[in-house]
Amino acid sequence: MEKMPNEQQADRMSSGKGFVAALDQSGGSTPKALRLYGIEEDAYSSEKEMFDLIHEMRSRIITSPVFTGDRVLAAILFEQTMDREIAGQPSTTYLWETKGVVPILKIDKGLAEASDDVQLMKPMPGLDELLKRAVSKGVFGTKERSVIGGANQDGIAAIVAQQFEVAHQVLSHGLVPIIEPEVTISISDKAQAEEMLRDEITKQLETVPDGQRVMLKLTLPTEVNHYRPFVDHPKVMRVLALSGGYSREEANELLAKNTGVVASFSRALTEGLSVDQSDAQFNATLDQAIQSIYDASVAG
Repeated sequence: MEKMPNEQQADRMSSGKGFVAALDQSGGSTPKALRLYGIEEDAYSSEKEMFDLIHEMRSRIITSPVFTGDRVLAAILFEQTMDREIAGQPSTTYLWETKGVVPILKIDKGLAEASDDVQLMKPMPGLDELLKRAVSKGVFGTKERSVIGGANQDGIAAIVAQQFEVAHQVLSHGLVPIIEPEVTISISDKAQAEEMLRDEITKQLETVPDGQRVMLKLTLPTEVNHYRPFVDHPKVMRVLALSGGYSREEANELLAKNTGVVASFSRALTEGLSVDQSDAQFNATLDQAIQSIYDASVAG
């Protein structure tokens, strides 16, 4: 019997070779992403125009002949991207059916004010409705991000508890959550924060029902293979790494040392792409980026 798309996608995410493209910049991070792409803020005069421009950039990446499921396992989308079309098809359909890339949806609404050295996620009213819509559009999983700014036991416990609370809601809709408690790379007590984070995640994984799995998206750790226990954990489908402000070269170098962890890069993926490039230049630059991230992801 042929496997259902969801089972095929689960196989790809569990054991496929490649990495996850994070194309989910939202309102706060879009101006910076456009600026790096060569579009200054005076080029648009409304939020609608800004989102149209970022959709053009994302569409150019996704429709590029070098962006395929051969090297890209999945793409994390902003809610508006899920609701729009790429090449005349719903974005999620185009990604999976044309490109063989698993669609994932960013669901968080941004970060709350810092407290106990962490930034929790803002409340997500209407999350159940959004998750239902995601299921109807063929989305496989979700991603939700919060940020750790110091080795604070209370803060880290709170951030992981909130992440898993949302993860349980996501799992109840048959979707696979990517839990992303990002550790800021510039903090002086990063290694201690990562120690606390690993302990808290280990505890919370016990709460995941048998037969269900989550994914983890974590900052490249100070200590190599720090998150190796999660790579082999029965409740974890995949461990992903975020670039977190490292250049692509640095991020790839660190990633290659961490066995079984694959990339989920955003800015490090689009580094070097420009609106002024010809399609040939754009595709060649993107191809080089994809290959280098793919190589680092499969190195371990």
